[in-house]
Amino acid sequence: MDYSDLIQKLLNGNARAVARLITLVENDSEASENIINAIYSHTGNAYILGITGAPGSGKSTFISILTKIFAEEGKKIGIICVDPTSPLTGGAILGDRIRMKDNFSLKNVFIRSMANRGQLGGLARATEDAVKILDAYGCDIIIVETVGVGQSEVDIFRSAQTVVVLLVPGLGDDIQAIKAGIMEITDIFAVNKMDLAGADKKIADIMQMLELGMNYKYKSEKDEDNVALKSNWTPEIVKVNSRTGENFEKLIELINKHRDFLSKSGVMENYRKNRIKSETLQILKHKITKKVEGLISSSPTIDEYIRLVMDKSLDPYSMANLIIKLLGLE
Repeated sequence: MDYSDLIQKLLNGNARAVARLITLVENDSEASENIINAIYSHTGNAYILGITGAPGSGKSTFISILTKIFAEEGKKIGIICVDPTSPLTGGAILGDRIRMKDNFSLKNVFIRSMANRGQLGGLARATEDAVKILDAYGCDIIIVETVGVGQSEVDIFRSAQTVVVLLVPGLGDDIQAIKAGIMEITDIFAVNKMDLAGADKKIADIMQMLELGMNYKYKSEKDEDNVALKSNWTPEIVKVNSRTGENFEKLIELINKHRDFLSKSGVMENYRKNRIKSETLQILKHKITKKVEGLISSSPTIDEYIRLVMDKSLDPYSMANLIIKLLGLE
């Protein structure tokens, strides 16, 4: 299929083309490859802001206020809201845009909900591609809101330059809410609903965790691969109220402060290198998984291997090694 007309419309600032292209990359990995090939030279200009936190922390309302402020500054904003998919029906509510209805009338704001389709880590498989489409569309800032599953949704670390974690007073066990996982990817802690009792205690708990000397600055799965990413940035903490907009000017200051830090310290360059590594690895995993699934579903040889495993003449690890040989990946 020829996507050149849609891509030209995208580059000319057509919002309908953005929506159509995002739908294509969500549903068709072959289309994703062709589209990203065509637009990649037009990407790399947007600043990516990740927003994560537990369900009920007010992420959507928080983003709505943030978007208004950025829009008033004359910025073009793209928003991707990732929602969980039902493991039973495969459906998703995609209701985040309802909470952001006040932003619908704002110029230069594009909002897209996206189902995670069973993908772990808080994002969808197509999130990175959708970010690139919004980047090529000319967005100055792209806000990515994760699923909101809790401590394990750390994929946003690999996608966003600045990660803001929302916490609220009285939501579950204090230490549980800020333990490793989420703690290790955070650049800014925003204690939302600051008018509730316990906001100051929540800040004290975060500060206590920081003082324990936990190393969660730009850390990924392998320290030896990312030594250059570790920095002297100490996560900042701010109280905000998403209902009234109170203290959001301080939050914006901290986001800009972190952005300046990344630029001046040289961390941004390392971030880009590691993001490319991570994204390439995810693409390879997806491609190889599709090849393996196709082989398993159609090959008589695989059926024979399965029979041998059932008879205990072969074990699953040995079967996997045989499949690797069939794929020519050994």
